[in-house]
Amino acid sequence: MKIKEVADRLKITQRAIRFYEDKGLIAPSKQDDNQYRMFDDEDIWRLQTIIALRESGMSISDIRTALSDADAHGNGQLRYFLELQRSVMFSKWVEMKQIIETTDEMIDSLKRNQGLALDNIFALAEGSRRLREQRAWEDRWGFDRLAGIHDRLVQEDERKYGNYDEALSLIVKWVSPIPGERGLDIGTGTGNLAGRLIKEGADMAGVDQSNEMLKECQRKFPEMETKLGNFLALPYLDGKFDFVVSSFALHHLTHDQMRMAIPEMRRVLKPRGRICIADLMTDGEGSAAREEGENYIPFSNLIDLLESSGYVTKFQKMNERLHVVLAVPIR
Repeated sequence: MKIKEVADRLKITQRAIRFYEDKGLIAPSKQDDNQYRMFDDEDIWRLQTIIALRESGMSISDIRTALSDADAHGNGQLRYFLELQRSVMFSKWVEMKQIIETTDEMIDSLKRNQGLALDNIFALAEGSRRLREQRAWEDRWGFDRLAGIHDRLVQEDERKYGNYDEALSLIVKWVSPIPGERGLDIGTGTGNLAGRLIKEGADMAGVDQSNEMLKECQRKFPEMETKLGNFLALPYLDGKFDFVVSSFALHHLTHDQMRMAIPEMRRVLKPRGRICIADLMTDGEGSAAREEGENYIPFSNLIDLLESSGYVTKFQKMNERLHVVLAVPIR
């Protein structure tokens, strides 16, 4: 098939096809006598894939890497890039919602006051900027390299993971999923908590910022849905889950980020959706304690955030730092 026929069939320009060829994404054969490009079925499939990936917002360099890896090892890297792209798009979507809310506040202020002082405009804009900066996510912990040994670490590192099994069992008891209920495990890691809830009949999804952790999770629980993401931009639309759980992950957030994480959890929950968290916290008041590069947020701060967001809470202290908290909406 010649280039014009391919362009007509795929509804793109010949110029676009030549561009992808120049970038090394496709390499159609050429006739010996006149050097006309000839496209076979595999070339057309590859072009269709490129067009779809570009439509998802993937860069040319990422498409090149993904296709090269797919040629050599199958579709694992291609799936990762698509997962990453989806995570980025959800983060932008959440950010756009915040921009819309800021704009709505400005409009409401204009309606009430028949004007909007410059100081108010600057304050709203500054608040929006700070939220955007707080939402920026960075893996400072190198979880990809820990994925293969994570399950051994949780059994051997008594200081960090003391009472690990008891805490996960208490979450399962308190959540008490009805068979068929949909649950989300944030910071799922290798899926240890989600796996226990699956055994109780829950339909579980897991979100984690580490692709290697998610690979381990999928190996252990192939029936489980997993997506790249984090507390500050959950890759799901509103009102999808009956409950949200998390274990040993929330302490990676700063206090300001945690203030954003609670509404984000509530966003993906159904109206009566419940939250259950097991994590390392301090008993002290004030700013978060710093230890071994982690944020151990005061337990009372989390309770205050949940209760000010419309939840009633109960909790149990498992050891010096580990607490389990259940939050159920008042209405």
